[in-house]
Amino acid sequence: MDPEDLVKRLINGDRRALARALSLVEAGAETQEEVMAGLAPHAGGARVIGLTGPPGVGKSTSTNALVSALRAQGEQVAVLAIDPSSPFTGGALLGDRVRMQDHSGDAGVFIRSMANRGHLGGLSRAAPHAVRVFDAAGFDTVLLETVGVGQAEVAVASLADTTVVLVAPGGGDGIQAAKAGVLEIGDVFVVNKADHDGARSMVREIREMAARGERAEHDWRPPVLTTIANTGEGIDELVQRLDQHSDYLMESGEGARRRRSRTRAEVEAIAVDRIRAWLHAGPRGERLDGLAEEVAEGRIDPYAAVDRLLSSHENQSGLLRAIE
Repeated sequence: MDPEDLVKRLINGDRRALARALSLVEAGAETQEEVMAGLAPHAGGARVIGLTGPPGVGKSTSTNALVSALRAQGEQVAVLAIDPSSPFTGGALLGDRVRMQDHSGDAGVFIRSMANRGHLGGLSRAAPHAVRVFDAAGFDTVLLETVGVGQAEVAVASLADTTVVLVAPGGGDGIQAAKAGVLEIGDVFVVNKADHDGARSMVREIREMAARGERAEHDWRPPVLTTIANTGEGIDELVQRLDQHSDYLMESGEGARRRRSRTRAEVEAIAVDRIRAWLHAGPRGERLDGLAEEVAEGRIDPYAAVDRLLSSHENQSGLLRAIE
């Protein structure tokens, strides 16, 4: 499909064009730059809600329940569910669409599983581009569900407007959240499986830890909620709190700051990818291998290796061309 035609179809609601655009950005296809350029004027209207937490806390079930609640309000909802990569195919291993069959026939919902392909932080490298595609496609809310790898899952905060941290009683997740710094990224905390033993003590524990954080008088104070996602209990209150946080982001200016920050990170990531590709191309890749061997053998230090790699005017000019 021609990139210009693809963009036109996508912004007019063609779901096949949407799926094609997502495949292009996930694969890093050459035409993705043309597609992203065409979509840029149409993005900026969706709110992005990230859901993170350790495996087994019910992220997919909570996401499924949130989709139902948001659809009941008339919202168009997209779900980007990041899964571990298959060691054989590199594709999404779990496939969250299997766990969200309730919405399979709903034209107002689009669910996409995306493999993390070894990318750290619980996200996929293509996730920022995929969110931008959903945004341009006219969705009101994009739900971003992380892979569920535990303590490393803080990257979602750099991509979401609102970050929901889910924990469940019985696993010591509250303590782990404090250790990992996850407590610092949460805008809303949810103790799911609240019908299990230990839920009340976990709520109390998280509230105590959240109260220790330094905040100005008008800063957002993260609420700690309880849900039973598989029955829908507590989901309406969660939606209400998400709406309140969206209002706070708009009124305080924090939302604009967060979007500038994540756009900066997206641009930086693209530049780094281009530099990495340039480094490994042709003779430079061989030169890099040789310098790595010298560093490994202790003949030079890593900084000297970089200086040698970039010392020639030809290489410096080539690097600039790679970024442009």
